[in-house]
Amino acid sequence: MLDLSPDDELALVVETARKIAEDELIPNLRDAESARGVSPDLKLAWAELGFAALDLPEACDGAGLGVVARVLVNEELAAGDAGAAIALDPFGPAMTTLLEVGGEEAVSKLVDAVGFESGRALFVSDLDAKINVAENTIDIDAPWVLGEEARAVVVLSGSEALLLTDGFSFEPVRGAGLRAAGAARLVTRGASIAGRWSNADGAPRALARARLYYASLLLGVMRATCDFSADYAQQREAFGKPIGHHQALAFLITDMRMSLDAARLVVQEAAWRVDSNLPCATEAASAWAECIEASRTMGPNGVQVLGGHGFMADYPVEKHMREARALGLLCGGFDAAIEEAGRALVASPTPLALGVEGAL
Repeated sequence: MLDLSPDDELALVVETARKIAEDELIPNLRDAESARGVSPDLKLAWAELGFAALDLPEACDGAGLGVVARVLVNEELAAGDAGAAIALDPFGPAMTTLLEVGGEEAVSKLVDAVGFESGRALFVSDLDAKINVAENTIDIDAPWVLGEEARAVVVLSGSEALLLTDGFSFEPVRGAGLRAAGAARLVTRGASIAGRWSNADGAPRALARARLYYASLLLGVMRATCDFSADYAQQREAFGKPIGHHQALAFLITDMRMSLDAARLVVQEAAWRVDSNLPCATEAASAWAECIEASRTMGPNGVQVLGGHGFMADYPVEKHMREARALGLLCGGFDAAIEEAGRALVASPTPLALGVEGAL
C-alpha cells in the first residue's frame, strides 16, 4: 500500500524546515528580495544542519533521504520564501541530474567544485536554453537562470549531462519573481566541459526529479497563498461579518485549497515513484503540469481575496503570484510537460485506466 506519511526522522526534518521558514525566511522575505540573496550566516547555518546534503548520496557524505524528503522540505521552505529556498540549496537539480546520468562519481566532482557552505551550482536544461555541444566545448545562451554567480553549471541536453566549472558569464536581469535566488542571463562561448556523461535511461529521470524539485516549491507558494488569503478573509469584515463568510469568497477559498491538495498528492506520488525506482517521467511531467495549472488561477485568486490591497507590497500575495508564474516557466513549463505526458499516453498499448485496480 502507498504510504506517504513521514517516519519520525523525516517528520523532525520537515518540522525543522518549517521553523526555519517561520523564523528566518518570512520575517526577511522583502529584504532577501531586495538584496537578491540570503545572508551568508543563514546559508552557513543551513549547511551545518545538514540540509545542503539532504538528498545527496551517503557515499558522497550526504544524508541520502531521497526525493520524498526533498519535496516535503521544499514545500515548507517555499511557504516562507521560494526564492530564498533556492538560494539556500547549493546543488538543487544540478546534483540529482548528475546522480541519475553520471552516478556517484559525477556527483563527487560536483561536490568538490561547489562545497556545502557558500557556493552554488546552477541547473540548465535544453528545454530552457539554446545549447550547442561540440566535442570538448559547449555554447549556452540561457535567457534566465536562478542565480547571478555559480561555481559550477550542470547542463541536461538530450541524454547527456555536462559539468562546467569555468567559462560561463552572467548578465543580471530584473526578474519578475524568485529574486532572492538571483536572476541572470547565462552565456558561454566555447566553454570547456569538465565532465560529460550519457545515459538514455537516466536522463528522463533527471528531468523528472528537476520538475518535482520545482513543483514542490510551487506547492509551498500555493500553500502560502491559501493560508494568507483565508486568514485575511476571516479578519476583514464587510456588511457586518467577515468576508470569508460570504458564499462567493468562501467557495473561492475552498476551491483554492482543493487545488492545492490535489496537486500535492500527485507530486508526492511521483516523488515516491522515483524513490521506489519505478517509471516516473510521465508521472512527474503530469504532476508538474498540474501544479502549474493550479498556480495560474490560485495566484490571482489570492490577490483577488484581498481586493486592491492584494497588489500592495504590504501583503505577500502579490509576491506569491509573481513567484508562481516564474516557477511555472522552468523545465519547459506547462507546454513541454503536457506534451510529454500526452506522448506517453498516445504511445501506451493499453487503454486509459479510469479507475484504480483493487479499489472496487
